[in-house]
Amino acid sequence: MLAGMFLSKFNREGLHHLGFSSLSEAYNAIGYGLGGKPNSVKNYMQEFDPLFPNNRKGWHKREIRAHCREAFERFGQLSLADFSRLLTPLLLPPVMPLPECLDELAALDEGNLENEGFSRRLITGAAAEGFFESSFKELSEFSDHTLTNVTRYGCGFDFRLQPVDSRPFLAVEVKGIASAGGDVMMTSKEHQVADYLQDRYYLCVVRNFTERPVLSLFRNPLVQGLEFTSRVRQQITQTWHARIPA
Repeated sequence: MLAGMFLSKFNREGLHHLGFSSLSEAYNAIGYGLGGKPNSVKNYMQEFDPLFPNNRKGWHKREIRAHCREAFERFGQLSLADFSRLLTPLLLPPVMPLPECLDELAALDEGNLENEGFSRRLITGAAAEGFFESSFKELSEFSDHTLTNVTRYGCGFDFRLQPVDSRPFLAVEVKGIASAGGDVMMTSKEHQVADYLQDRYYLCVVRNFTERPVLSLFRNPLVQGLEFTSRVRQQITQTWHARIPA
């Protein structure tokens, strides 16, 4: 509901602030990222459209629902910055990758999403995981498996899928791409675990959030279907020491 109000109130400015190129991308990324459906975000936006001066009529022929009216009276006057600080912590994944530079670290401060590239990757990644969670039962490879989200444990994959019988578990790492195609990156640990588990390791790529998300599944991705190239980044580590007196 808050995401729909945000898009209704700030329109294109709000899309740009969140790093999205279109409303369709926002519906998909936000909807799946919150564990819901894209149409729910769209419907709430249309519910609030008659209350804001944008170019959409929305659901102007019916009375706004009571809980939406209450939310509008409470949050509808917030500025873009204040509304963003309220909304963006809900959109970001509960366990976030470490930023690679100080600019990206600043983007996380108090829900600030000015660094669009980093923030968009975070939201798209969470949306990809949500999309997989909502659709994994439809995949024949996992039809008789139960799913556990293990992202927080840092074990080199996002989901553990346990079969109902005594077979060993399967590991699934999920990556998201906003457009129809693009690059995916595996960390050193993900690559190492994929090499160890081989046929028990799946790379799931959810792409095309700008239109309609589609899922591509790669079993043993280091061997089949994809060609990975190594990129080495050298870093000089500086440490700071202080003596605590006895």
